[in-house]
Amino acid sequence: MLNFIEGGVCAAQGFQAAGIHVGVKTHASWKKDVALIVSDVDCAAAAVFTKNVVKAAPIHVDKAHLADGRARAIIANSGNANACAPHGEENAEKMCAAAAKAIGCAPEDVLVSSTGVIGQTLNVQVIEDGLPELYGALARSPEASDAAAHAIMTTDTVKKEAAVETVIGGRTVRMGGVAKGSGMIHPNMGTMLCFLTTDCAISPEMIRTALLETVQVSFNRISVDGDTSTNDSCIVLANGLAGNEAITAKGPDYDAFLEALQALCVALAKKMASDGEGAKHLITCTVKGAGDEAQAETVAKSVISSTLTKAAVFGADANWGRVLCAMGYSGEEFDPEKVDVHFASAAGDVAVCAQGRGLDFDEALAKKILTEHDIEINITMGEGTAQCTCWGCDITYDYIKINGDYRT
Repeated sequence: MLNFIEGGVCAAQGFQAAGIHVGVKTHASWKKDVALIVSDVDCAAAAVFTKNVVKAAPIHVDKAHLADGRARAIIANSGNANACAPHGEENAEKMCAAAAKAIGCAPEDVLVSSTGVIGQTLNVQVIEDGLPELYGALARSPEASDAAAHAIMTTDTVKKEAAVETVIGGRTVRMGGVAKGSGMIHPNMGTMLCFLTTDCAISPEMIRTALLETVQVSFNRISVDGDTSTNDSCIVLANGLAGNEAITAKGPDYDAFLEALQALCVALAKKMASDGEGAKHLITCTVKGAGDEAQAETVAKSVISSTLTKAAVFGADANWGRVLCAMGYSGEEFDPEKVDVHFASAAGDVAVCAQGRGLDFDEALAKKILTEHDIEINITMGEGTAQCTCWGCDITYDYIKINGDYRT
């Protein structure tokens, strides 16, 4: 049975984490800025990265370090993206080397991530100098995962952390994750930054297969502002300490692993969408009755990415025409006269469109529904039986304020 548990990246056996402030972030109000996640033993490892042609230096380093499908640790900093920056790959390698020296492993067994401002030289010296303290702070506790989760935050207002427990091959298997992402989120691979750990025994080939399947139905189905980052990275480490028979092919054990990984990543994805920069509402768009899942996904993502739809939700305006408009420019062919639209939340459900035509509806109820934090846009297309759910958020005045002077 699949259950959500506490512990984040420290929920699984054999993982420690830490997060401290070393000085990458220099503003007085900024706190932790470097995180470290370490396994007691070598891990099968996999990652998925941004499809943005402009990639941050850590991504190039990680691709090289993952050539053998193995890793031991992850080091990550916030406050500087180390993207399009002088000495980028050199500084990323220095971070790996400093972590490896403290851990006692090869630099190639350390993966690295960065997030923050693009184009500025990373002050790697403060990270190198802070490594002994960071390593000394490692612990196997929910508090340690919490510290790591906070250390990778930029404009995030809350940490993103989750963990699950299931049974695979008769053994209890745990997996957990921390993530960051609030703005510049329109992933085409995974997410901004997400680090996943598990004590399941699984081969590098199968864990990569599972990760690719998972990001497609979780992180690739969220959008905050339509911008795909240069640093998007989703990394998973599996150390095998749960003692299950190693998963080396698809079958019941793989299916159980995939179910848990997807549940974990959907939970983290929804936390990111809910914490979109300046956002006041989480928008869940479910499209049913599509010709196939790909059509449903394209349409749902078009709706949650629509600036006008996002603005309408911010204003609690049941402007369903913006939903149909976003569906219409999604690139998918469908019959608009078969489309039904409902708005729903904890405050109720209201039908606003049937067979592509507007309905008389209670405006006061609709406004009450759209005033809740969690908003649902439920669409039925009448094209088939497939469905898909995507997640986004509204757009507010605060989004402009946050990004108008993000660099300075």
